[in-house]
Amino acid sequence: MALIRPLRGKTPTIGNDCFLAENATIIGDVILGDKCSVWYSAVIRGDVHSIRIGKNTNVQDCAVIHATYQKSPTNIGDNVIIAHGAIVHGCTINDNVMIGMNAVVLDYAVIESNTIIAAGSVVTKGTVVESGSVYAGIPAKKVKAIGPELLEGEIHRIANAYGMYASWYQEE
Repeated sequence: MALIRPLRGKTPTIGNDCFLAENATIIGDVILGDKCSVWYSAVIRGDVHSIRIGKNTNVQDCAVIHATYQKSPTNIGDNVIIAHGAIVHGCTINDNVMIGMNAVVLDYAVIESNTIIAAGSVVTKGTVVESGSVYAGIPAKKVKAIGPELLEGEIHRIANAYGMYASWYQEE
């Protein structure tokens, strides 16, 4: 069973039909929407500010979601992929977004809908990532527009696949 820990009078709220890996950690002021999955060694730490996560979002292995004390909460929309080892900190991520493996998104950044942040990229503090774009690099910059093949073939495909993967674990 995942570690779901209340802190300072706030208890995480977990939506319906979610998969939480046995060693996932969810602490404090966190609201997780329906049909989400939080995978092995992922940490969602709502100890210093609120974290809100929409529906059908997956937080993959070793990802960390946090915020900044009394300054920047973290808000994540629907159908979002937070890939293995990513760090999401005190920012806003809108719907249909993929944050690639080991990418970092820092305080006050806004990732608009239908966007991909490439693996290993760093979205610096306060950056606004344009909807319908792929951003890559350190610091992350727009490298191309996202076409329907990436939106359907990557973001939607992966978001839906993680729902399927989660169902395998819930069957056991």
